[in-house]
Amino acid sequence: MARRELGPAALEVAQAVAALLPAGEVVVGVSGGADSLALALGAQWAAARSGTVVRCVVVDHGLQAGSADVAAAVVRRLDDRGVHAEVRRVAVDLAAGEGLESAARDARLDALAADGVPVLLGHTLDDQAESVLLGLLRGSGVRSLAGMAQVRPPFLRPLLTIRRATTHLACREWGIEHWSDPHNTDDRFARVRVRNHVGALGEALGRDVAPALARSAALARIDADYLDGLALGVGAKALDGRDLRADVADLPDAIRLRVVRDWLAAHGVEPLGMVHLQAVDALVTSWKGQGPVDLPGARVHRSDGTLHVTRV
Repeated sequence: MARRELGPAALEVAQAVAALLPAGEVVVGVSGGADSLALALGAQWAAARSGTVVRCVVVDHGLQAGSADVAAAVVRRLDDRGVHAEVRRVAVDLAAGEGLESAARDARLDALAADGVPVLLGHTLDDQAESVLLGLLRGSGVRSLAGMAQVRPPFLRPLLTIRRATTHLACREWGIEHWSDPHNTDDRFARVRVRNHVGALGEALGRDVAPALARSAALARIDADYLDGLALGVGAKALDGRDLRADVADLPDAIRLRVVRDWLAAHGVEPLGMVHLQAVDALVTSWKGQGPVDLPGARVHRSDGTLHVTRV
C-alpha cells in the first residue's frame, strides 16, 4: 500500500488552500501559531502543483518582550522547510483612539498588503464563530454578524471551514513546532474572553456551537451583501450634488439606514455607532425642525429638504 504524502489533517488544510490559491504571487501572513504555520505549509504544497509563488511575511508588532526573537525563529522554521519568509516590523498607532487589538490588526494587515498581491490569512471556523459572537455583543446589525469574508481582496481566508484543532493536528503531522502567543490567553482582549466562553457555552448546551455560528455568518453575509448592493444603487440616485435628499424617508428601513451610512462614509464620517446613525436618520424620518446632529469630526444639518455634512 502506497504511503500517503500527507496526514489526513494536513491534507485537509492543503486541499482547502489549493481550492482558493490564486495564480501568480501571494503573501501568506504567518504569526508562528498553528493556524498560520499550517496555512503556510498548505500553501507550499498547493503552490508546488499550481506554480504559484508563495512568500511568507511574519509581522513583528514589537508589543511583547522578545518579539523580534520569536519572529526570527518563525522565519527559520519556514526556511528549514524551503518556504521563503521575511520579518516586517510595524509600529502600532494608538493615536486614532482604537484599542490595542484593533490598532495591531490594522498595522498587520497594512504590512501584509503592502506588496499589492493577494494575501492569505489563517483564520479558522473557530475564529469565525468568535467573530459572530463579538458581533452579537456589539449589537451592530447583520453586517457585523456576517463575520469575516472568505474573499475580500486582497485578503483570502482559505481555512474558514477548517477547525482550529485540525490546524494543530496538521502541524503535528508536518512535524513543525508552533508558537503560542501569550496574547491569545490574555483576557484583557475581548476576543480572548469570547474564545474562553465558546467552549463553556457548548458544554452548557450539550453541542458544539461553533459550526452553527459559522453557518449563521455565511447566511448573514448573503443577506448583507444583497442589501448593501441595493442601497448602493438607490443611494446614488438620492444625492443632490454631495448632499442627501430627505425623500429617502420613503425607503424601507433596511435600505434607508444603509443609504445614510454610505453617504456619511463618502464624506469621511466613519466608523459610526448605531446611536449616531439613528440620530442622523431622525433628520430624515422625524423632521420637526430640530437642530444639527454632532458626529465624531462632523456635523449634519437639514435644510431645504436635503441633509448637509460639515467637517469640524
